[in-house]
Amino acid sequence: MAELLQSLSDSQLVARFQRRCGLYPAPPETPHEPTEGSGAPAPQPASRHTPAVNGKGGRNGAYPQPYAQKYTQKYIVKNYFYYYLFRFSAALGEEIFYITFLPFTHWNIDPYVTRRLIIIWVVIMYIGQVSKDILKWPRPSSPPVVKLEKRLADEFGMPSTHAMAATSISFTFLISTMDRYEYPFALGLMLAILFSTMVSLSRLYTGMHTVLDVIGGILISGLFIAVTYPAWNLIDHLESASLLFPICILVVPFFLCYNYPVSDNYTPTRADTTTILAAGAGGTIGFWVNPFFKLVSEPAESAIQSIPPLTTKMLVLGLTKFMVGIVVVFLVRQLMQNLSLQVLYSWFKVVTRNKEARRRLEIEVPYKFVTYSSVGICATVFVPMLHQFLGLL
Repeated sequence: MAELLQSLSDSQLVARFQRRCGLYPAPPETPHEPTEGSGAPAPQPASRHTPAVNGKGGRNGAYPQPYAQKYTQKYIVKNYFYYYLFRFSAALGEEIFYITFLPFTHWNIDPYVTRRLIIIWVVIMYIGQVSKDILKWPRPSSPPVVKLEKRLADEFGMPSTHAMAATSISFTFLISTMDRYEYPFALGLMLAILFSTMVSLSRLYTGMHTVLDVIGGILISGLFIAVTYPAWNLIDHLESASLLFPICILVVPFFLCYNYPVSDNYTPTRADTTTILAAGAGGTIGFWVNPFFKLVSEPAESAIQSIPPLTTKMLVLGLTKFMVGIVVVFLVRQLMQNLSLQVLYSWFKVVTRNKEARRRLEIEVPYKFVTYSSVGICATVFVPMLHQFLGLL
């Protein structure tokens, strides 16, 4: 078993997958090019590039980031089909997907499904993000791996939160809709497997995770869904159990973010975790408010609904609701980010636009939490109100 785990965490396995998909490191430009493990900088790139961490050590708890030197790594793409396919698949695990897909589901498909998606997504992502900073397993070594994502290169690897999110979202969507809508289950299962597989494989192609990281992420999500599924209906009705619910749903996530595990060096993990928990908290408050104002209508739970045919009118209405809503959401995000940063900069007497100051705990967590909880409330409360006002029903 130990040998199997070691082989699955081998960076060479990731590198071989990249080569099979047509992604190669650029050849050295000079005879004095650094060799693997030297820690010396590689030549500057001519076009697309990505930083990489030349970390030594394996899965034995080594923590190479504070000591490793970063360098810029060139690469050659020989198969652009795989390149664009996996770069697109990787984006399905980023903020741009969550901030568009989840609101679209709420506005145009079924708020019941959205509630379950958000709750499962938030909890599973918190588990994954915290696990990274507790385990502190490094990402694949580069070389031999080509790393395509600059922002996440300093994060730890185990487990892959992209794989966790893709698995939890796709299968939660499947489970939540199969008893409410009439459609071929085999088709839904195939799409769920395809979605989670493509996102998971993209983490290997981009060089951000080992095979073990990806498998670990999938298994954690699968186990979490299996264990919590019997309680989904109970959790879904907790929102109306108490008038103190909105206070708890804000205080608890903020406390978790403010007391996030401390790392020896800065990574964007805490900021991303705060973004996710805040968006989930804001959306959940919106779900609590919706019944009072009757902002959204849900299909009846007693009978399985047939999926209506996609007409031109329905398509135009859905796209219009989405475009109106997403513009409002992005405007609110930008407005609340600017306002919260200005207040915090003034309170802590920090120079405006100081990017390093944003990483301070007392600034990063509050501004992220205020910004994205506002986004969640806006998407689930104010946008449906606007839809009603504009007659987009």
